[in-house]
Amino acid sequence: MKLKVIVAYDGSAFSGWQSQAHGGAVQDRIEAVLEKITGHRVVVHGSGRTDSGVHALGQCAHFEVPEGSMAPAEWQRALNANLPATVRILSARRAGEDFHARFSASGKVYRYLICHAPVLPPHEAKRSWHVPHEMDLARLGEAGTIFVGRHNFSAFTANRGGVVGDAHRTIHEIAVSRRGTHLSLTFSGEGFLYKMVRMLVGAMVRAAQGRVDLEDLRGRLTNGGPRWNYVAPADGLYLVRVRYENVQRSALVTDANGVASLPR
Repeated sequence: MKLKVIVAYDGSAFSGWQSQAHGGAVQDRIEAVLEKITGHRVVVHGSGRTDSGVHALGQCAHFEVPEGSMAPAEWQRALNANLPATVRILSARRAGEDFHARFSASGKVYRYLICHAPVLPPHEAKRSWHVPHEMDLARLGEAGTIFVGRHNFSAFTANRGGVVGDAHRTIHEIAVSRRGTHLSLTFSGEGFLYKMVRMLVGAMVRAAQGRVDLEDLRGRLTNGGPRWNYVAPADGLYLVRVRYENVQRSALVTDANGVASLPR
């Protein structure tokens, strides 16, 4: 039986999602619990990696268990009873034989949280990026519109050590909203390169601080370089959702007062 699960986790203490040699990833913890329950190794397939320190509200994964062993809801309860409190299986259901958490995905939604207050509340440490310095929030949204659409994002990805393949990706929308001193930047797209969202957030913040010109950002998309080197920290990034259907969305941007509008 193939099970599809939605996983939420606080990534602060983990080395990302994907299995590591030292066993410090979220995938490692779930596989260890499955082995404890079943008595043998069960491989968990995730929709994709999240980096060390990055959180998830809706990571998707699948794995196979013996037919007739337990109902999906019982698997959910058994996993949660053995996982640390920082990892939770939000749902579990039977999936079709042709489903694959990674290869069936049609898009992902990430959210980045910024605290713009003079002092970072202690309970938000490792859960948002503290940017107390002055920012032009209208310019923050304007910078986001530059990245919407299909572009060559080779200037906005880090190299894992191998050869970077096709860096063309489509971003369907970037939504910016504000509540008091808290900013939320939501990215919806077909897929994202290594550290791409964190680099885009860094570029938007630098633009909002007047430290980079908007034409400079446009030029990096057009020319594929030079590589952007200011990366927002992992603390504020959340994988919100993995999509499994075709998505056609407008480039909706919300201004600093929460008013939605289409970019010109």
